[in-house]
Amino acid sequence: MAAVVILGGGGLIALGLRDGSGGAGGGLLPSSLTLGDDDATPTASPTPTGPTPEELAAAAWAKKTKSLDTALKKLADTAPEFSVAVLDKKSGKTYTYRGTAKYDTASIVKVQVLACMLLKAQDADRDPSTGEMALAKPMIRLSDNNATTSLFTRLGGKTAVTKCNKRLGLTQTTVSSSWGLTRTTVTDQVKLLSDLVDTKGELDADSRKTAFTLMSSVDDAQDWGIPSIQKSGETATVKNGWDTRTADGGLWAINTIGRVVSDDTDVSVAVLSHDNQSMEGGITLVEKVAKLTRQYLKY
Repeated sequence: MAAVVILGGGGLIALGLRDGSGGAGGGLLPSSLTLGDDDATPTASPTPTGPTPEELAAAAWAKKTKSLDTALKKLADTAPEFSVAVLDKKSGKTYTYRGTAKYDTASIVKVQVLACMLLKAQDADRDPSTGEMALAKPMIRLSDNNATTSLFTRLGGKTAVTKCNKRLGLTQTTVSSSWGLTRTTVTDQVKLLSDLVDTKGELDADSRKTAFTLMSSVDDAQDWGIPSIQKSGETATVKNGWDTRTADGGLWAINTIGRVVSDDTDVSVAVLSHDNQSMEGGITLVEKVAKLTRQYLKY
């Protein structure tokens, strides 16, 4: 019986015990076999668990974004107004600084016009026509304004591009009949950049390839902004915008949007600014902002 007890009191209770008189089981256990607290099988303490990989990644991202916030706020104390957004396609993480502030697009609106042209061709189940591409190429590579006006008009102007923007999910962009005065945010601009590469989005593979080819082969004179953060082995796409208006006291709006891409990196960046004293000063500012995002977010 001692051996049975050692094997487990639960088995004794299930089988029943016979006392010394040979009576049926169900009587009290002898005091020597009573299972008190001291005799219970010890329960192992739970093994301590640390943060999950997801929690660690979230904490690391929060630390990076906090540091970047601090750096950008320090820059903003002495610089013209700017906003920036970053979308890391591989991690799915997004960063914005003044993400809902609106700016004139200047020539970065040409990427919207390009996307809408590509969608119009898709909807007609055809490739872009020779005439359309003859306008799209100088529009993106040379930032040709006359080509943009012609293509904008062929698409249907403000009404058509507004409808197209809704389809692309650009909820913070207001199209102007004078296309360069379209108003937008960095949040919408990284959404637009994402649309250009989203395999599940509105643009098909051929359209995405066309956009990438044009935006990765701009004229050398316009190869500033996002390409300034490009590392060895990466490809940069870009469209820049610059404009000065009497209404702004002759100050400059300087914008840059684009992506840096490699086997390990796929990041979209948009930097918008205005009230720059000169075009050169504005370029320096947007490139500095873009470089800070790379320094602190470590993409």
